[in-house]
Amino acid sequence: MPRILLIEDDPDQRRLRTLLLESRGHQVHAASCAEEALHLLSAPDTLPDCVLMDLRLPRTEDGRRLIRALHEQHPGLPVIVLTGAAGFESSPERALVREVLRKPVRTERLLSALSRLASFLVACWLALPAAAQQRSFPFTLASAAEAVAELELSSPSSDWGAAGREAAVAAIGLDGETKHHVLVFGEKDSRRYTVFLGPLAPGPHTLTVERDARHSAKGSELVIGDARIRPLAPGDPLYEPVRHAPVLFARADTVGRFSDALLLVYCRRGRDARGPWLEYTAVFSNEDGGTSTRDLMARWGRTTDIEYVYRVWLDAEGRPARTLIQTREHQDVPYDGPYFGLHPMLAPVTDNNMVEPVAGDAPPLRFQLAPMLADLAGGSRELVMDSEPFTYEIACKEIRREGKIRAPGQWIDGEKIADPRRYFVAEFRAETPNAAVQILYRFRGESLWRGSSLGIAKNFIERDGWVRTAAELPEGRDFSEIGEFAFQCLSRRDLERQPVPKNGSCRIVRLGKFLTFDSRCRPVDAAAAPAIPEKGWQLNVGEMVSFRHD
Repeated sequence: MPRILLIEDDPDQRRLRTLLLESRGHQVHAASCAEEALHLLSAPDTLPDCVLMDLRLPRTEDGRRLIRALHEQHPGLPVIVLTGAAGFESSPERALVREVLRKPVRTERLLSALSRLASFLVACWLALPAAAQQRSFPFTLASAAEAVAELELSSPSSDWGAAGREAAVAAIGLDGETKHHVLVFGEKDSRRYTVFLGPLAPGPHTLTVERDARHSAKGSELVIGDARIRPLAPGDPLYEPVRHAPVLFARADTVGRFSDALLLVYCRRGRDARGPWLEYTAVFSNEDGGTSTRDLMARWGRTTDIEYVYRVWLDAEGRPARTLIQTREHQDVPYDGPYFGLHPMLAPVTDNNMVEPVAGDAPPLRFQLAPMLADLAGGSRELVMDSEPFTYEIACKEIRREGKIRAPGQWIDGEKIADPRRYFVAEFRAETPNAAVQILYRFRGESLWRGSSLGIAKNFIERDGWVRTAAELPEGRDFSEIGEFAFQCLSRRDLERQPVPKNGSCRIVRLGKFLTFDSRCRPVDAAAAPAIPEKGWQLNVGEMVSFRHD
C-alpha cells in the first residue's frame, strides 16, 4: 500500500484521517504545517509515495505555496488536495497536483481516490524496469513493403500540465539503428501509437522501443506494451496515404520545452484536373506565435494549431508528379528537399508551425506518425480532434502550464483565455462573401447578448465552409441555461481604404455540433443542432437571426 504524507493543520482531523488510513493498511506520516512537511520530506527514509493535504494550512495561500515547493523539490510526487475553496480548479497550482477532492469528503470517495493512486503507483513501479531496458519485436516480411507499427505505450507518471514530467519520449529503432520518436502522454491506460516504418526490404527485421532518457521529462517513465507490425500492399486503403506521409521533425526551439507538440497527422484525398492528390495536415498542441490563444478560441473554437503541411499529386505509377508545402507567411511552394523513400522530410521553422525541407543538421526529434484518413465533407477540421479527445486535454494542460489562462470574465487580459472548460463550441457551415459572422447567445430571462468575438473585429469569422467558434460562459453559469442563439453578419475587419466591398452578405447553410468540456477538458456533445430552412439563413451586413435553444 502507498506510504502517505498527510498534511492537516486541524489536530482532530489529522488524528482521524491518520487512524482511517492506517486501518486500511497505509503507512502514514503526519505533518501539521508546510514547514513540518518539507522537513519530513528532506529525510530519505520518510519519503512517501504520495501526499494527501488540506489546502488551508491555515490559509489557502499557504497550501498553494506548499504545492509549488513540493513540485519544485519532488516533481514526480503525486499530490491529492482536499479543499472547499472556490477557484482552485482554475489556479496555476491545479496543474501541479494529481487529484482534487471537494470538502466535505466522504470516506468512500477518499478511499476510492487512494485506490486509484495505488493502481497508478503499481504501474509506475512496473514501468521502471521497462524504462531501463529496451524491448525488441522481431518480424519478417515476405516481400518488400511499406509498413506501420502499432505500439501499445503508456507513461503513468507523466502529466503534460506539470513541469518536469510532461511526457516520455520513446525511441523507435529498426535493425539496430534509432529511426524516429514517439511522444508518450500520461494517461490512465496505455494507448495505441501508430507509426510508419518506411519502405522495407523482404526478410527478417527487428523493431526496438526504449525510453529516450535525454529527451524524456525527468519524472516521466515509459511502459512498453505490445507491438504489431502491419505491412501495407497496393490496394490497401492506407497504402498510398502512408507511402507519401511526411516525416516531421520537432521544431528546434521546442525540444526540451514540451511545447507546440505534434499530436496527430491526418490525410485527405481527392482528384482534380491535375489528377489524384493527397493532402497532409498536422495538429500541434498550440502555437507560440501567429494566432494568439484568445484568437484561436474565437476564430477556430480550439487552442491547438492545425496546419496543412504537404500536398502531393500522383502520377500513373503513384509517384509524386507535383508537390506543395505550406511555408513561411503561409506561402505554398513546391517541395524541393530530401525524401525517405517517398516521404518528404519537413520541420516547422516558425512559431506558428510553418514548415521547410530539412536541411543540414536536423532537429534531434523525428516523428513518423501514420496519418489518419479524414473525410471532412460533413464537418470542420476539428472533427479529427473529436475522434481523438486526448488532443483537447493536452492542449488545455499546455496553456495552463504556459500561463495562458486568465481569471473568468476578464475579457481583455492580453491574449489569454479563461479556463477552456468555461467555453462552449458551436459548429456551422457558412458563406461570407465580403462579410464576416459571429455567434451570440443569451440566457433565459435575460436581454443581454454575448458574442464569440468579444467585440474584437479580427475575431469575426471571415471564411467559407464548415467552421467552429467558442464563446465564454460567465462564472457560475452553465450551457443548459442558454435560451437563445443568434448569428450576426458583420463588415469585414479591414478598415483601410481598399477596393474591396464591405457591404457583403452571410449565409448560414447548416448547423453542426454544440460542444462543452468535461473536467478533463475533453469534448462533450451539449445539444443537438436544430433544423434550419432548406436554403439556410441569408443575412446582409448589419442583420442578425436568432433561434431558440430548448
